[in-house]
Amino acid sequence: MEFEAISLEIPEGCNIILGQTHFIKTIEDLYEIIVTSVPQARFGVAFTEASGPCLVRREGNDQALIDACVKNLLRIGAGHVFCILLRDAYPINILNQIKNCQEVCRVFCATANPVEVVVVRTGQGGAVIGVVDGFGPKGVESEEDIRHRKEFLRKIGYKL
Repeated sequence: MEFEAISLEIPEGCNIILGQTHFIKTIEDLYEIIVTSVPQARFGVAFTEASGPCLVRREGNDQALIDACVKNLLRIGAGHVFCILLRDAYPINILNQIKNCQEVCRVFCATANPVEVVVVRTGQGGAVIGVVDGFGPKGVESEEDIRHRKEFLRKIGYKL
């Protein structure tokens, strides 16, 4: 076995959702979830098959984001992985719907942070064993940090 950490491409202004799924209809179901949850979202979605032709299936409404999803999945090189890149929407807008999708097994991350995917390679192929999402903690929030957090959430409309 060999282990590898693969940095993902996240275009500026985008969020990524990376997960594991198991069936060819996933690509259309994820497309429908995004389009019906946040109609103004710009997005790409791609999914890697793990049997049969083992193709990267792709959909979306933004070709550059579709292409970036495909590129990320080809670099990861594991079956049954999906990648969603979102612009003009946040993972919080669709994450529960994604997790409730019948084919989705797990979500590895939903973030705008830099992401490294930890992959193991065997004689059969590759598998995602985890992700590194952003950076480690640098301390504990101060009273000023708490105030800033609360102001920010209200500024973006997520709290009253």
